[in-house]
Amino acid sequence: QAAQSGQDAKARRLQRLLLKSYYARLLAVRRVTQDNQGKKTAGVDGVVAISPKQRFKLAEEIKGNFKAKPLRRVWIPKPGRDEKRPLGIPTIRDRAKQALVKMAMEPYWEPRFEGTSYGFRPGRSTLDAIGRIYVAINQGEYYVLDADIAKCFDQIDHNHLLSKLHCPTTIRRNIRQWLKAGVIDNGVFDDTKAGTPQGGVISPL
Repeated sequence: QAAQSGQDAKARRLQRLLLKSYYARLLAVRRVTQDNQGKKTAGVDGVVAISPKQRFKLAEEIKGNFKAKPLRRVWIPKPGRDEKRPLGIPTIRDRAKQALVKMAMEPYWEPRFEGTSYGFRPGRSTLDAIGRIYVAINQGEYYVLDADIAKCFDQIDHNHLLSKLHCPTTIRRNIRQWLKAGVIDNGVFDDTKAGTPQGGVISPL
């Protein structure tokens, strides 16, 4: 509501408050260690938080600032094609911190996004997009444009993305680290000079 009514200072204050919340940290840990599909997928450190004790410990670890670890490169097949798509898997600690930061950022940005976009949006699905198309067609709009930007997510400019964030410095610092963390593919480290890592919790946002 603060974001919608243009109260940016209030919105940022609420974001900082959420980042400090113990219960928000517990929820972030729950999402990456219990709810998410990749909960048993480890990052470069090989760690997954399985036991309740480990989860409580993780909730404490993401309280402060820490250096992001490189991503673990995993290649998955593209449906119906021979080529493979690269995923970058962060460590469980980075994923939990990303979930926390996403909780603070998403409510700020959701009211600003277009009402007719459906990709990676909370509470929206392919079925909503199909419904929208059905309504448009019934109103006599018959033109369809199918466009794809080749390797779009792999080529996003980091500085341009960071300049668009409009968020507390702490969040921007975290996101910069995740973008610049680098990737380890078959034991070989590579810098990440551009692009957002597909496989992180915050990447879709």
